[in-house]
Amino acid sequence: MKRLLLVFSICILFVSCNNKTNVSSIDPINWNKRAIPLPKTDSLINGKTYLSVYSEIYGLTEHRTQNLTATVSIRNINPKDTLYINKAQYFNTNGEPTRTYFSKTVFVKPLETIEIIIDERDKEGGTGANFIFDWSKTREDIHDPFFEAVMISTSSQQGISFTTQGIKI
Repeated sequence: MKRLLLVFSICILFVSCNNKTNVSSIDPINWNKRAIPLPKTDSLINGKTYLSVYSEIYGLTEHRTQNLTATVSIRNINPKDTLYINKAQYFNTNGEPTRTYFSKTVFVKPLETIEIIIDERDKEGGTGANFIFDWSKTREDIHDPFFEAVMISTSSQQGISFTTQGIKI
């Protein structure tokens, strides 16, 4: 009986080690639900925003890092107008694109926030990760989207958290 339990435990351990885990808790299907076709018109005002995101930071020395969970907030600070995010691309420390969260236009309703989560176990971005967002708005006199990242980690009884804000490029 003990032998059977040991074999069963090893099989469960082996199967669980081979399961690929997602590094982002946002399912691409959710982005597809938000996708809308934008009309091909010259009336849209387009922009790009850069946002630095730290999926890991140095601790004690340059040879030791601490992983962080990053919440990337995409905010529409307009009370009456919808904004459109056309593309969200994630780059690593070396400036290489690691993933595109969406390349179909998604809408952000007035005063709505949508989020991208970079899980703590995701080291792909490294210490110098960043996003480039392509976006559109309908009029010049409304606010651009507001991009912000909140990074956090806790270990034992210690925690670290900080924020970054996007810069229009």
